[in-house]
Amino acid sequence: MMDLSHPQLAIIFASLTALSILVYAILDGYDLGVGICLSMSKEEWRDTEIASIGPFWDANETWLVLAVGLLLVAFPVAHSEILRVLYLPASLLLIALILRGVAFDFRAKVKPKNKIHWDICFKVGSILAAFSQGFMLGIYIMGLKYNIWSSLFAVFSGVCVIAAYALIGNTWLILKTSGELQKRAIQRSKQAGIVSFIGILTVCLVNPLVNANVLAVWTQLPMAYLYAAIPLLCFVMFALGYAVLKRLPLKNDSGAWLPFLMTSIVFVSCFVGLTLSFYPYVVPNTLTIYQAASAKSSLEIMLYGTLVVVPIIVMYTFIAYYAFRGKADTLRYY
Repeated sequence: MMDLSHPQLAIIFASLTALSILVYAILDGYDLGVGICLSMSKEEWRDTEIASIGPFWDANETWLVLAVGLLLVAFPVAHSEILRVLYLPASLLLIALILRGVAFDFRAKVKPKNKIHWDICFKVGSILAAFSQGFMLGIYIMGLKYNIWSSLFAVFSGVCVIAAYALIGNTWLILKTSGELQKRAIQRSKQAGIVSFIGILTVCLVNPLVNANVLAVWTQLPMAYLYAAIPLLCFVMFALGYAVLKRLPLKNDSGAWLPFLMTSIVFVSCFVGLTLSFYPYVVPNTLTIYQAASAKSSLEIMLYGTLVVVPIIVMYTFIAYYAFRGKADTLRYY
């Protein structure tokens, strides 16, 4: 292996951690979104919605485990500082994910009359998981500090993340379903898209106001011109996505994949924007990735394992999505 300096290793592991968080937000985001928007009026719809995420939802959470693991072993000081502040919402997230897992399995094993109760648990777990992630994001943006304003912003952020996951979850259902359920998903996507747009716009306005480093990054020429393209791309995707949704469904279900793709681009744009805003800090305005990184010898050892594990995760993720491609309308895949 080529000899890498400590700063280079820090950048490599920070990039891998960031990539894991982004992939998790998109993949587990849509299955959380399906749970958030689970139809409680028709059992047949609920079966189809859950069937659309059945082969994927558990594996999607692997990316969260990878992200947390990388943060722990590569940036232990940052992991300790972040978890110290976010311990309660992180605990709520774990409880919500456990509730989702239990509900997902039990709904298939209980008597038919009791299945609705576990469907409710699955929906509640999905909402709590999304809210806790948004709350943690809000506190992180506010500098990992608790006060009345940061708490209010974190609650607002939690609601907006619920809407964002509902958006990508419904665009997933547009891709994987048809008929009346697909039409319902199209309408819900429009509603969730409006709330998500308001949330992203608010973060774009608040973030530079509460973080001097973020303001400096986004206003320093000539890079400011390049950075301005990121929120512009995000807002263009919202506009185009809404226009596409107004035209769906089309004959032969053509274009059903477009809303999910555009929403994924929005997620990528938001994540890249936040990453550039805080770089090189991993703890806002306090600790950089270079200061928080483990010793060079430790990072070198972990790099060997990472080069084996990450390709395996990517490979089985690709295989799963390829094997279970197609519609989920009849509780089977083709």
